[in-house]
Amino acid sequence: MNRKLLRRDKRKEKIKKESQETVTRPKSMERIVKEQIEESMEEYRRSNKALFLSALTAGLDLGFSLLVIGVLYTMFNDQLSMEVMQVVLALAYPIGFIFVILGRSALFTEHTTLAVLPVLNGRESLKDLSRIWGIIYLGNLIGGYIIGAAIAYVGPRLGLVTYDALEDIAKHLIDYSAPLILVSAILAGWLMGLVSWLATSSKETIARIVVVIIVTAVIGLGGLHHSIVGSTEVFAGMLSSDEISLSDYFVTQFWSTIGNIIGGVFFVSILKYQVTQD
Repeated sequence: MNRKLLRRDKRKEKIKKESQETVTRPKSMERIVKEQIEESMEEYRRSNKALFLSALTAGLDLGFSLLVIGVLYTMFNDQLSMEVMQVVLALAYPIGFIFVILGRSALFTEHTTLAVLPVLNGRESLKDLSRIWGIIYLGNLIGGYIIGAAIAYVGPRLGLVTYDALEDIAKHLIDYSAPLILVSAILAGWLMGLVSWLATSSKETIARIVVVIIVTAVIGLGGLHHSIVGSTEVFAGMLSSDEISLSDYFVTQFWSTIGNIIGGVFFVSILKYQVTQD
């Protein structure tokens, strides 16, 4: 009897020690990759309907970044210098991402990193990856169209956002050549992959919020091309101005999407996965 109690006490001490080490020690790269694979596998197991609705929610929630940016731009654009205005808008940019990432909704630029990992370790196929990407991308875009149209319709009528503000916000994305948009989007995709990686490595909610704010604010400050937020911004601008055409939207969206995929897949998924295999 005493031996059983002694063994039980030792097991409890071991569990307690492991828990304390988990709290005090940072996660290893191998553990982060393992957790990301398991998180991604949950998405692979979901039905197409559930995945689409989650992606639709993400597209809608992300649109609140545009709303806040539009309101701030309308209020302060004539009062602040261009440099200060850019910093103010960059600080507003993370709002939608906080809603999406902490709310566990399916965001395309996050899953360009996550969904690739089960393919790299052989648990899922490229066909399965295409299904995940396609459903999430479509859901994100449709959600963005809905919130973008709502902002373009309601914002000016409530005096929250002007048509000129929505036009200017969109123009900062479309007034570039295709190669420049591609490189900008690669950087944005790389940063979004880091958001996913660092959020997984963080143990507490407040730490995840800080990670999301810092990294996505860099995207906003640099004016980098994010295929989902950018889609909502250009779409709302297109509804608000005759100077933004459907062609402008498709060209910007195409190169933004390709760049985001390259940045997330190569610079985060493949490189970090290979590091854990060596």
